[in-house]
Amino acid sequence: MGRNNGFSWIYRVAGAARQTLLTAFCAATVAQYANARNPEDASQNWHQWRGPFSNGSAAPAATPPIQLDPKAPGCWSLELPGEGASTPIIWQNQVFTLSAERTDRSAETPVQPHPDAKTQPPNMYYRFIVTSADRQTGKINWQKIAIEQVPHEGKHTTHTYAAASPTTDGERLYVSFGSRGLFCYSMSGELIWQKDPGDMRTRFGWGEAVTPALADDLLIVNWDAEEGSFIMALRSDSGEEVWRQERPDEKTSWNTPLITRQDGRTIAVVNGSGKARAYSVADGTVLWECGGQTTNAIPSPLQFEELAICMSGYRSAASFAIPLNSSGDISGTAKIRWSFPEGTPYVPSPTLSGNRLYFTGNTGDILTVLDAGTGKPLLQKKRLSGVGNCYASPLAAGGHIYITGREGTTVVLQDKPPFEVVASSSLEGNFDASPVAVGNQLFLRSWNTLYSFSK
Repeated sequence: MGRNNGFSWIYRVAGAARQTLLTAFCAATVAQYANARNPEDASQNWHQWRGPFSNGSAAPAATPPIQLDPKAPGCWSLELPGEGASTPIIWQNQVFTLSAERTDRSAETPVQPHPDAKTQPPNMYYRFIVTSADRQTGKINWQKIAIEQVPHEGKHTTHTYAAASPTTDGERLYVSFGSRGLFCYSMSGELIWQKDPGDMRTRFGWGEAVTPALADDLLIVNWDAEEGSFIMALRSDSGEEVWRQERPDEKTSWNTPLITRQDGRTIAVVNGSGKARAYSVADGTVLWECGGQTTNAIPSPLQFEELAICMSGYRSAASFAIPLNSSGDISGTAKIRWSFPEGTPYVPSPTLSGNRLYFTGNTGDILTVLDAGTGKPLLQKKRLSGVGNCYASPLAAGGHIYITGREGTTVVLQDKPPFEVVASSSLEGNFDASPVAVGNQLFLRSWNTLYSFSK
């Protein structure tokens, strides 16, 4: 969102108060836009994998616990079929998760891997499953097998065949199993439409994570692969393709579009190993682009005030704050508000709380905090003891920052300087999904189990 006359009174507020107020206003506007067809209290929902504000921050009313004991009163856990790295989403009293379950049925014809692949196809049928659980009790409301299919590629040992997160507008649930298809359900589990976008060839056969993003009445799907990359818009009510824009210089990226508004139009900001780009949601026109990212651009963009912040961190580090009202190619120019080339994430996405931008370096446990408006460090190279490798993105909720490691340790820090650790808890399992907070509940999902913790 650009600085216009409607915001002029905010900019006259001084110092930290001005920045906090403006950030809250922008976040509320993004949330209102994201849920335009079903205006709900954001504190009651987490409708997409990066939360109500598309930045990893829970609603201000969220007050989740900091001590995570699955045996405590009011807590529950649910064993899920198969495995998955998909972050759950919450709408009212439903928690939605995705998983892929290997069957004992072999492929009729063995699948041959691509010559560049470093993984082998499983040559077994998998069930791709959507689960709705009751938010308060963990009991299953409904469970649907979207499709049974033999994956055409293998996957990285740290990956699953259910890594994309669902999203919802409160009317319909949108599910992506990537090359297995896109599926739309009613909130009660009835299939409305499905679409087969084809088979994606990923880098070294490491696997997919195609998470769709809602924009008005359209579903924006980024399909970055080793060949044939594109971004497309589908009608959310029918799955009909409205437009498609080729991305010929992009390879596998795994990131999710940021949907926002700029100068009265809806735009989708998409990260990429070649360039970060902003697209007009109306017709797919490229509005601006910015190069300088690393290979395997996995972190998703987020918005701070009038800036889009894009990061990547595979084998090097890059982060850029790009004015949303940019135009053309601004790579390497003074139009970039700031850049920070240290300690950026490879797999996790950054998280925004107020003007504080949190991220962990590469896939490790070294925390950095920047001022999101200037790019200046507020904290650098803070090791989070016990976290280890980290794929999950940080969560900001209730005045705290939650960071979950792959082996099940969640560290909780104060969401303010000096960013002291106030709690640490451990669970069994592989944890790649990001933590989620709604109301007084915190949700964690391992490959096999969904947990709910409440005060």
